[in-house]
Amino acid sequence: MTLAARIAPLLPDRLVAAVARAVYPRFEPELARLPELCPEGCGTAVDVGGWYGPWTRRLAGRARRVVTVEPVPRLARLLAATAPPNVRVVQAAAAERPGTARLWLPPDDTGERGVSSLVRRDIHQRALPVGCVTLDELGLKDVGFMKVDVDGSELAVLRGATGILARDRPALFVELESRIQPIGPVVTYLALLDYEGWVLPGDTWVPLRSFPLEAHQEGASYVVSHGLLRRVLPFRGPRYVNSVLFLPDGRRPAGPVGDHGTHALRKAPRRPRQPLRPR
Repeated sequence: MTLAARIAPLLPDRLVAAVARAVYPRFEPELARLPELCPEGCGTAVDVGGWYGPWTRRLAGRARRVVTVEPVPRLARLLAATAPPNVRVVQAAAAERPGTARLWLPPDDTGERGVSSLVRRDIHQRALPVGCVTLDELGLKDVGFMKVDVDGSELAVLRGATGILARDRPALFVELESRIQPIGPVVTYLALLDYEGWVLPGDTWVPLRSFPLEAHQEGASYVVSHGLLRRVLPFRGPRYVNSVLFLPDGRRPAGPVGDHGTHALRKAPRRPRQPLRPR
């Protein structure tokens, strides 16, 4: 267990949440470049796996509405009590179909480590029952951006949002960890829906197809054990890339890209699409 994980339960939740929101853009620099991910004039942004709310809070300043889905009861209550008024918090796990499931956590962890998951791993020793929802059943409209960080069940979340993906064509920011689950099924599924992946290993976006994400993660896997605090310090060492921006229909990131593409989050013309069959 990292130092931050040992200290967090001893501090007031609101203080921990404020610190997490303040330092998180150094841990995940894509958050500091949110305008390159979330389109201007975004109607609804969705934060799947809200944790202490670093994405929720910043999305609330960019989108007209934010829907945050968080299964850990303690964290969901904290988010609901502290989020801006344009945020709706859903206490549930996003999944492929509605129902109930077991949410797995490490021992002596009540959600502060951000590694709870419906997919059990060797770090998990206890479970709590949670309700499951699909994003499609939440009645969301005009979805322009979705962030998905669920430690292993990303494909299920996306399959539960098939209607949104077909109708609104939102930008997707998805955590993909090859040490937890193979990344190929997510990339393949989104490619079938005409989404292309982009990663930010430095200051420039590069296409996922030209970046060996799994090999990179294998080579830099030791960085994961450093914990949040050590990874946000200056001179913290190499970047560990574990999130991918997926954009549909030939769109490109708004920031500098590795080739000379057109500007990013400008709406691309919609192409006629065949109805998607449920999977």
